[in-house]
Amino acid sequence: MEGDGMIRVVLADDQMLVRAGFRALLDAQPDIEVVGEAADGEEAVALVRERRPDVALMDIRMPVMDGLEATARIAELPVPTRIIMLTTFELDEYVFEALRGGASGFLVKDTEPAELIRAVRSVAAGDALLSPGVTRRLIEEFAIRAKPAPQARLAVLTEREREVLTLVGEGLTNDQIAARLVVSPATAKTHVSRAMIKLSARDRAQLVVLAYESGLVRPGWL
Repeated sequence: MEGDGMIRVVLADDQMLVRAGFRALLDAQPDIEVVGEAADGEEAVALVRERRPDVALMDIRMPVMDGLEATARIAELPVPTRIIMLTTFELDEYVFEALRGGASGFLVKDTEPAELIRAVRSVAAGDALLSPGVTRRLIEEFAIRAKPAPQARLAVLTEREREVLTLVGEGLTNDQIAARLVVSPATAKTHVSRAMIKLSARDRAQLVVLAYESGLVRPGWL
């Protein structure tokens, strides 16, 4: 966020009415400012590079360049922009690929206005937008298609960090992890943060993906 505390947002969707609706809703908030709109993925990447927003709301299906490719390109930029994928269906076949590519989570386009606002604030603060229920259904459905990550990648983690990574993969929040491990929420948060740093994960969403790809959590276990 900028020094004034405002959350800067870029909207990327090929439907003008969708963008207009999101802009009206977000601009009405005292701490959120829409700084640009894009009608395709190519425009979105250029806009993020130019405006350096905190959050980008990215439609998956767009002309010229789709949201998946745009997300992957934005993730490579030296711009700390969090990406929320927009999808028409809760279990969109491309959502898992989007998470692997760098998205911090996803929203269904017809989500409640209050949920959209909460999501933007949450992701801007560094949290992943993955509710436990949705995470479980989504990952179980599509993780099996992912290319497995080598187990050696987890060698940098302590035993407790591997345990925490497993719980993150199961969709638990920091408070739930703390309760499960009988530690303080602050300690749980520290373990999650260290795992993210050691695994070079952009955010919690990436930890969920890694937990499945490395085999710590298997589809169907939950």
